Amino acid sequence: MYILDSDHVSLIQRGGPEADSIRRRIYDVGTENVVTSVVSFEEQTRGWLAFSARSRAVTERVRAYELLLSHLADYCALEVLPFDSGSASILSGLLKLRLKVGAMDLRIAAIALNHGATVVTRNLQDFRQIPKLIVEDWTV
Repeated sequence: MYILDSDHVSLIQRGGPEADSIRRRIYDVGTENVVTSVVSFEEQTRGWLAFSARSRAVTERVRAYELLLSHLADYCALEVLPFDSGSASILSGLLKLRLKVGAMDLRIAAIALNHGATVVTRNLQDFRQIPKLIVEDWTV
């Protein structure tokens, strides 16, 4: 199983050559093997909500809501793994290691470790600090 980090979901949403590379890899491994996490959903949703809140003109607000709906549709098309008690237990152990990794990345890593999944991200520097976590970058 492969968990797309927020950055890879964002790249797919934007389109372009990197998105094409990611889509090819998804096809190669099988769409049924590619998921994302509720943590990535939270990260991106916060960004889209902030964008919407900054919109002042009516046309900007219309565009913001179009993008928010598109974001929702993207996540509805993927299986979204939860942050559950098993993930929380793993996170507790990771926090004890005092790694210099962001809180959201640690949560995604805990979900991945809980499910025996590989994290697909461009943020290899941070995720590679996490013991036993397998990471890949599908943009290269």
